[in-house]
Amino acid sequence: MASSSSGFVAGLTAAAIAAVGFLAYQASANVPDDLGKPSATESPAAVKSKTPSDKKAPSPVPDDSGSGERVVYSLSDDRVWLVGANDKVTRTFKVTPSTVDPDPDTYRVTSRTKSTTGSDGTAIEHVVRFTTVEGVVIGFSAAVDGSTPEPDPTAKTGGIRESRPDGNAMWQFATIGRPVVVVK
Repeated sequence: MASSSSGFVAGLTAAAIAAVGFLAYQASANVPDDLGKPSATESPAAVKSKTPSDKKAPSPVPDDSGSGERVVYSLSDDRVWLVGANDKVTRTFKVTPSTVDPDPDTYRVTSRTKSTTGSDGTAIEHVVRFTTVEGVVIGFSAAVDGSTPEPDPTAKTGGIRESRPDGNAMWQFATIGRPVVVVK
């Protein structure tokens, strides 16, 4: 009896594997051409982040944001663009601004911290700092719990909050010395 039930289980397993293989084949056959393989000059990570995270008509990178690889942060739009080689936007996303804004200017990433606690007491990760305003350190970060609440307007905070996936993309892109262009 034991050998017939193990044969039955083996048959079910084989059928399940075949079904999954067939579904994978169907899915791969229906992938749009514009989701092709990376070129010799693109890294697989760049291809993964090629599509902007804000799929609802993302704004183009501001004209007055310079050129070259850079992070662009718009104060008026509460939006960030990660601009890669050849001035191609690799990702754009909305952020929740801090209560203290940096002046429009070009800065450079000065420090990074994998995880810490924000000035508001929230556990944060992927902290990318680029300036200080009136003693308040300004930088991008993601809350570990995924929240992006509006900051307390009575507190002076410099944390520009992004989603965890966007924070991870920022962490990968914004290494020490990377330009951060702040525009109105």
